[in-house]
Amino acid sequence: MKTLLIVVFCLLTVCCFSQSKPAYILEHEKDIAKSEAGTHNGGGNTTGYSFFSKADSLKLTFRKRILHPGSAIGYHLQKEDEVYYIISGAGEMQMNGKSFPVKAGDAILTRPGSSHGLKQAGADDLVILIAY
Repeated sequence: MKTLLIVVFCLLTVCCFSQSKPAYILEHEKDIAKSEAGTHNGGGNTTGYSFFSKADSLKLTFRKRILHPGSAIGYHLQKEDEVYYIISGAGEMQMNGKSFPVKAGDAILTRPGSSHGLKQAGADDLVILIAY
């Protein structure tokens, strides 16, 4: 019986505590902030935060981007589902040749095969979350 308990304990230790991937990853935006030009040739100055970019085998991209006055994400073709969520500020979204205003609390789903871009509008930064 004692041998069986030791074997079970060893198996549990190997199965439950020897995972190659951590159970969670915590990142602080201050540690990953990068000053960047507007993506997709959008121009202007932005601050980008690519959360979990070093996580092994992660199939999700999760980003925060601050579009400072005069900056934009350039018009581009979408290859996978992508969500933009507006945290603060105002902007103008272009989608398949049409434009519409966006503001805090708006969520925009872009689907594969569509084209879109986003530019900051007004005096305040446009702060967005992007997931795809």
